[in-house]
Amino acid sequence: MKILDTLLGRPLASWEDRAEKIGASKGIPIFGLDALSSAAYGPEAAMTLLIPLGMAGVHFVLPITAAILALLTILYFSYRQTIAAYPNGGGSYTVAGENLGPMAGLLAGSALMVDYILEVAVGISAGVGALVSALPKLQPHTLSLCLAILAILTIMNLRGARSSGTAFMAPTYLFIVCLVAVIALGVAKVILSGGHPHPVVAPPQLGHATAVFSIWLLLKAFSSGCTAMTGVEAVSNGVGAFKEPHEKSAQLTLTVIIALLGILLLGIAFLAPAYHIAATDPIGPPYQSVLSQLIAAIAGRGIFYYVSIASILLVLALSANTGFADFPRLCHNVARDRYLPFAFTLRGRRLVYSSGVYVLAFSAALLLILFHGITDRLIPLFAIGAFLAFTLSQAGMVQHWRRKRGRGWQFNMAVNGIGAVATGITVCIVLVTKFMSGAWITALVIPLIILLMLAIHHHYLWVGRQIAAKETLDTSKLSQPIVILPIPGWNRVTAKALRFALSISTEVYCIHVKNDEGEEPLAPLWKKNVTDPLQQAAEPQPKLIQLQSPTRRVLGPIVDQVDELEKQNPTRQLLVLLPELIESRWYYYVLHNQRATLLKTMLYLRGGQQTVVANVPWYLESHDPSASNS
Repeated sequence: MKILDTLLGRPLASWEDRAEKIGASKGIPIFGLDALSSAAYGPEAAMTLLIPLGMAGVHFVLPITAAILALLTILYFSYRQTIAAYPNGGGSYTVAGENLGPMAGLLAGSALMVDYILEVAVGISAGVGALVSALPKLQPHTLSLCLAILAILTIMNLRGARSSGTAFMAPTYLFIVCLVAVIALGVAKVILSGGHPHPVVAPPQLGHATAVFSIWLLLKAFSSGCTAMTGVEAVSNGVGAFKEPHEKSAQLTLTVIIALLGILLLGIAFLAPAYHIAATDPIGPPYQSVLSQLIAAIAGRGIFYYVSIASILLVLALSANTGFADFPRLCHNVARDRYLPFAFTLRGRRLVYSSGVYVLAFSAALLLILFHGITDRLIPLFAIGAFLAFTLSQAGMVQHWRRKRGRGWQFNMAVNGIGAVATGITVCIVLVTKFMSGAWITALVIPLIILLMLAIHHHYLWVGRQIAAKETLDTSKLSQPIVILPIPGWNRVTAKALRFALSISTEVYCIHVKNDEGEEPLAPLWKKNVTDPLQQAAEPQPKLIQLQSPTRRVLGPIVDQVDELEKQNPTRQLLVLLPELIESRWYYYVLHNQRATLLKTMLYLRGGQQTVVANVPWYLESHDPSASNS
C-alpha cells in the first residue's frame, strides 16, 4: 500500500470530489493541451503532403489554414452553445443520443473513442518527433521513448484530475509563451525587412517540384491540416470537472483555448512562406519539424531554441492528457447506459474512472507499437472520428433547439446547423482523401465498436430479464441445506470448516479422496477427533465419504460426488464449503496448488441453481511462531 500511495497518492473519499474540481487556469492544460499542441503537427501534416510541389507548395499553407480557421470559428460558437445547453457535460454521445436517437449516440461515442485513442498515440509520437528533430541520435529509440512517456502519463492520470492539471500547468504555459514570442518576433522581422527576412539559421534547401498542383492534392492537405482541430470538443465533454459555475468556467476555458490555437496556426502559416520553410520527410535522416526550422530561423539555435523545443516536446507528449481526461468520462457515460461493462462506471482510489484509463493506455500502446511511433503513419487514421462526432453533436443541437425553442432558438439553431454542414462536408473530404492511406481502418473499427456495444447492451438486458424479481419471497420449503465439505485430511483448517458446517446444518457430508500414495489413514484420526467428541456432546454426526482415486485425480471425484448428492436430493439446497489457506504475502501463493480455487471454478461451470459454493478462510500468520521460540 505504501508503494501505491507514493505512486498514485492516498485514496480519496467520495466527499473529497469537490476539492478535485478545477478552474480555467487548470482547465487549459487538462482539456486544451490536445488542441493547442496540434499547432505543432497540424500545419506540418498539411505541408508534408505539399512536399511534391516544392517551393510552390509552401504558398498554399496560408489559404489552407484560413479555411481551417473558418471551420474552427464555427465550431467555437457551436460548442459555446452546447456548453450552455448541457451545463453538466454535453459531449457528442450525450447530445446525439438524446436528440437523434440511441444509434446516433453510439456512432458518436464509438467515433470519439477511436479519436481519443488516436489523440494519445499521435500526441506522444509527435512529441517524440520534436525531440528526435532536435537530437537526431535518438531516432532509433523512437518507439521506446513513446511507450515510456505513455507509462508516465498513465500514472499521472491515475493520480486524479487536480494532480495532473497542476503538473501540466508549467509546460503548457511555457509552450504558449515560447511560441507566441517566436511568432511575434518573426512577424516583426518580416515587417521590418519588407517581407524578406534573413533567417538566423537557414532551413533545409527545398527540393524541386515532382508533381503539379491539383485540387485533389489541396483537399488532401486540407484534410491532414484539419487534425489541428481535434480536441476542440474536450471542454464540452468535461464541463462537470469545472468549479461552480460550471458553464461560465467551461466557456472561458474554451474561449482561451480557441483564441490561442487561432494565433498559433495563423502565425505559423504566415511565417513559413516568409522564411521559405517547408516540411521534410519524417522518415528520412535529415528530418526537422516545421517548428524546429521556424524557431531556428527566427531566433537561432541558442538557449531559447532548446527551451522552446523542450516545451514543444513536453506539450505534445502531454497533449495525450486530453484523451486521458475525456476517454474515461465518455466510457462512464456509455457504460451507465449499459453499452459498456459496468466496471467503467466505477471510480478508483483517486476518484478517476480507472478502467477507462487502463483501456486507453493499452490501446494507445498497441497503436504506437503497430505504427512504430511515427506520427506521419498515424495521421491518416486521425480526425475522422473527431469530425464525425462534431457533425453528430451539431446535428443533435439543431434538433435540441427545434424541440426546446425559447429565446433566440432560431439563431442558435442556425449556428449549429452551419456547424453540422461544415463538419459534415469535412468528414467526407477527410474520409475520401485519406481512405487508401489508412482511413479505411478507422471506418472499419467504428462499426465494429458499435456492434460490440450493442452486444454488451443485449447481454445486460438478457441478464436483467433473468434476474428480475416480480414476485414476493417464496417462504415454502425452507430447510437447512445439505453441507458438503471436501477435506484433504485432519488439520486445524478442516476443524474450523467442520465447526462452521455443523453450526448451519445437521446434515453434513465430508468428502476425502484417497490417492494411495502412502498418506496417513484418515479413519482413526476421524474417530478420535470428530466422532467421539460429537457422541459425548450428543451432537449430530457428519458423514465421512472416502473415495478411491488410483489415477490421483482429486477434484473430479469430488465434483462427481456433488452431482450424485444433487440427484438424490432434487428439492434441497446443497452448500459446498471450501476450506482455503490465506497467505500473509501474495508471493507465497505460488507454493500452493490452489485446489480450492480450481474446485470452485469446476463447480461454477456445472451451472444450476441448486448448489451454492462458499469459502472458509484460514489466515496464516505473517511469521513462523516456532522460529521465534527456538
